[in-house]
Amino acid sequence: MASVDIKSAVKNYGDVEVLHGVDIAIEDGEFVVLVGPSGCGKSTLLRMIAGLESITGGEIHIGKKIVNWLQPKERDIAMVFQNYALYPHMTVAENMGFSMKIRRMPQKIITERVGDASGILSLDELLERFPRQLSGGQRQRVAMGRAIVRAPQAFLFDEPLSNLDARLRVQMRTEIKALHARLGTTSVYVTHDQVEAMTMADRIVVMSDGNVEQIGSPLDVYDNPVNTFVASFIGSPGINLIKGTARRANDKVALETSDGIQLPLKNDAAVEDGQPITYGIRPEHISLGDGGFTGDVELIEPTGAETLVFSQVGGIELCARTMERSNVKRGDTIGFVPDVNQVLLFNSETGARQ
Repeated sequence: MASVDIKSAVKNYGDVEVLHGVDIAIEDGEFVVLVGPSGCGKSTLLRMIAGLESITGGEIHIGKKIVNWLQPKERDIAMVFQNYALYPHMTVAENMGFSMKIRRMPQKIITERVGDASGILSLDELLERFPRQLSGGQRQRVAMGRAIVRAPQAFLFDEPLSNLDARLRVQMRTEIKALHARLGTTSVYVTHDQVEAMTMADRIVVMSDGNVEQIGSPLDVYDNPVNTFVASFIGSPGINLIKGTARRANDKVALETSDGIQLPLKNDAAVEDGQPITYGIRPEHISLGDGGFTGDVELIEPTGAETLVFSQVGGIELCARTMERSNVKRGDTIGFVPDVNQVLLFNSETGARQ
């Protein structure tokens, strides 16, 4: 096992810079998830760690060694890809042990390591099958087993669950997290799915346009986003972001929208009268009832455990999440009460947290 330190990493394709001085320090044994929209640079960064992409500037350390110029096979890492990349003519056992075979390791050691990995991943009964005889989840476990037998310093996961159906994705998330808890190997995991990031990570690295926007624990990033991008990207459904003007009158503070709707703020909110601000509140922090403001219901999404209510409040689209069963119907006019203690305020021009 080893730490992974990325220092001022830059990546250019010709004259186009796609990573702009990225700094991330990953501790030995940590599970870190790189998350962001398509094109943000997360997979490029992972491939740079693996040695599959060259680094234009900066340094990448694995353990105490700078690996900028080392070939992938010299970095002592193992990568699990989105596609399983299994050899169709080999059995599960042969696929898992192939990397050791080409290194001319003794057959006894290969057999022992394959047996240990298959036990961890519940593959003992599948060792003589071929990939065509396996389900998608079983193939992904074989791909992980192939990585485990190498006993690497770090695991790199490049969107490994993207090809699985929803139920299998949930199952494999649990299995990967349990595997990390058992092995304790440093892991870097790339995904665009923020639910995967929230449920699996020790720390999340949120990326956008080749930059790191925020690094922190899942709940810290969720509760204390540094800007509107992080606030809107982390969380499903997304945070409600409403632009308006701060108003102070009669010892009360509120955001006034362009439609004249007043959204309450705490009396000690750090805003000046007339200041343009963006008001952020997550759906679970809005309750249904009297005492706030009203809106017209446009869509109801019951999921069983919760109900999402999408409404128009003046010209604003608003989402509220309630854990209670509701008789609200499309077209109803209902009341919404935001929890002022949970409101997040952002600079309307820069998007930065106030």
